[in-house]
Amino acid sequence: MSAFPGVRTPVYARAAPPKIGLPIMDAYLLRELAAPFAFALGAFFLFWFANIFVLAADYLVNKNAPIFLVLRFLLFRVPQATPMAFPFACLFGVLLAFGRLVADNEINALRTSGVSFLRIIRLPLIAGIVVALVSFLINEHVAPVTTDLSTRSFYQILYHSQTLPVEPNMFRSDPSTGNTFYIQSVAPDGKTMQNIMIYQPDRTSPFQQILTAKSAHIDGTEIVLEHAIRTQIKADGQIGAVDVEAKELRISLPMGDNGQNFLSGSMNDTYTMDTKRLAQDIKFRKQTGQGGTDLAGRELTLGSKYAYPFASFIAVVIAVPLAVRFGKKGRMLGIVMSLVALLVYYGMVALAGAFGKNGSLDPYLAAWLPNIILAGVGSFLIWREDR
Repeated sequence: MSAFPGVRTPVYARAAPPKIGLPIMDAYLLRELAAPFAFALGAFFLFWFANIFVLAADYLVNKNAPIFLVLRFLLFRVPQATPMAFPFACLFGVLLAFGRLVADNEINALRTSGVSFLRIIRLPLIAGIVVALVSFLINEHVAPVTTDLSTRSFYQILYHSQTLPVEPNMFRSDPSTGNTFYIQSVAPDGKTMQNIMIYQPDRTSPFQQILTAKSAHIDGTEIVLEHAIRTQIKADGQIGAVDVEAKELRISLPMGDNGQNFLSGSMNDTYTMDTKRLAQDIKFRKQTGQGGTDLAGRELTLGSKYAYPFASFIAVVIAVPLAVRFGKKGRMLGIVMSLVALLVYYGMVALAGAFGKNGSLDPYLAAWLPNIILAGVGSFLIWREDR
């Protein structure tokens, strides 16, 4: 209501709230990158899926395996390809997207209008870091679980089981004590085991010991042997004593494991276990004097678990200047360059890994060396392009 009769109060339009989002140039570049990135990622996973399907086709056709079990085996195996799929998708996506922008003179138009080259490539570099983090998290937390389910699905197909069986005839080692466990089979409850043998080295006694039992079960972080037979072996190979345990004999599981981790194949395979568990395993082996190529291989694998995902960012660093330099040659050249760069990278990984295993290079340096070399080359090319 107006304060004075006959005088109207003016109406003011409410100011529009500020928009929060990417700048127009960055949003445009993101849209250009998204399509080839998604295509390359899907193509890589499809190739991985088809490669594994060739191995599973025999069980589907000749052994009458249920189709849903075969599909579960295949689908749960796909996340294992993440560390290789994401770098390829980043490389392919940047080469094709920036190749088109260069071919249509859009990059030149931006630079002519005063936008620096480093500003143009800022979003692809940030996107590369984000993809690297996503790749690492998937490989760290998703891949071990899905790989274990895939392996158990395979054994379900193999043994025509109604439930997901646990891997039979398994060996487990405890790097902190040197104990080696052998379990012939595990019941469907995931805790009860049959025909167990545990080898204990002579670290704390003058004897080597072998514990055997017909049955055992897991209780918390311990394996409980029922009516175990203890055989002591002297240094000269002669049997010192044989005892039959009347009661239960409890042995700690490796690294304080619970039953699920102890029996899981993925949690005991250096290529699928997470970095925390692998680092702990390496630490125990060093403390107990276990070295050689096996330790070097584990250190190399641990380094690779960080280096492979980070290769997504390195792929962007190397792809941007190559796309700007050769973009006018056409998309086919971009595809060829993606495949060649991928082969060169994994060739460097294999070569550095060989030197890391034989002790010529530090294993962690060997895992990161291909990334360091390509990052240096890419950074130099970006610097040249920005001048």
